[in-house]
Amino acid sequence: MAALKPVTILLALLVFASTLFVFNTSALSENVATSAIEKAEGLMVSAYEAVLEAERAGANVSGLLARLKVAGEGLAQAHISYRLGDFDDAARSADLCSQIGEEARVEAYELRGLALEEAVQCFRWTMIRSILGVAIAVGASYLGWRIFKRRYFRRVLGMKPEVISSES
Repeated sequence: MAALKPVTILLALLVFASTLFVFNTSALSENVATSAIEKAEGLMVSAYEAVLEAERAGANVSGLLARLKVAGEGLAQAHISYRLGDFDDAARSADLCSQIGEEARVEAYELRGLALEEAVQCFRWTMIRSILGVAIAVGASYLGWRIFKRRYFRRVLGMKPEVISSES
């Protein structure tokens, strides 16, 4: 019996220490999940802002919006898992959401750059066509005036004036 008492005390201490370890691990998992969810929320906001900027620049962002919808569903799943106490799943869902959000943000900035470049190119061609159109209109007006003036002078100089006597 005397040998059983130290084993019992050791076993009780081991159980007590393991519960502390489990609670400490759970708290650590909770902190990781909270951090991952906050990071995912921040990335989602910046991704939506980047998509909005790309759309304002004239880029087609429908594909990006579809991917952000999937990422938003992942973020919602992370929140649900967090509330249910499944911190590992919450962290995984939030990390996946962060990854999709970051990819969408980078692609949105690339699309924005391409759309702005395309708009500048379109503006240049419009300016070139406008200047060319004005030059053609001015040149055609000048040539038209010269032709009209030449014909008019020929017709006026070709007339023979007649003197009408007034006999009354």
